[in-house]
Amino acid sequence: MIKILIADDHVMVRKGLKQILDDVPDMVVVDECSNGSELFSKISTLECNLVLLDISMPGRNGLEILEQLHNEKPALPVLILSMYPEEQYAVRALRAGASGYLTKMSAPDELITAIRKVYWGGRYVSDSLSERLASELGRNARRPSHDELSNREYQIMCQLASGKTVTGISDELSLSVKTVSTYRKRILTKMHMRNNAEIINYVIKHGLLE
Repeated sequence: MIKILIADDHVMVRKGLKQILDDVPDMVVVDECSNGSELFSKISTLECNLVLLDISMPGRNGLEILEQLHNEKPALPVLILSMYPEEQYAVRALRAGASGYLTKMSAPDELITAIRKVYWGGRYVSDSLSERLASELGRNARRPSHDELSNREYQIMCQLASGKTVTGISDELSLSVKTVSTYRKRILTKMHMRNNAEIINYVIKHGLLE
């Protein structure tokens, strides 16, 4: 039996996933949580053998949670289920220890297939992402500038590029305005940019937004 812990800050998403998985004979949702603190509290005592994890979480983001989870329980498969397109976060998630990456637009059948594959030790990515990864490896291209950003910096860069304000980002991520402003300065410095317009141009050019 595949015993699943769902970590997502949206109640309706958790309920929807549970409804889908309750109809699958070899799967059971053993618990759910809405943030990283709850996840680590439950994972220490809960009997589960797979985690469905959202990248966009309040406070610490899913990539930071994923890295800690992978360090503490390297044998526990984690399948990322995110609203963000693969172009934004899939490669970073796999580097951080995820066993697979799916967008929330994926069909229920694909979710079930992905869960079974990562549970049995495989990795799951879509065909389009697989082709992209193979292409990048084949070119042996120099790593793009945004690979130099931390996961949090990368997340904030994408949000700035989507038109969100520093205040809006601070509210969404439960960070202070000062902290978000500091991250923005680091992004501009690392990317050798001067303003948000240059961030927007870069993100669009590299296909990092939908």
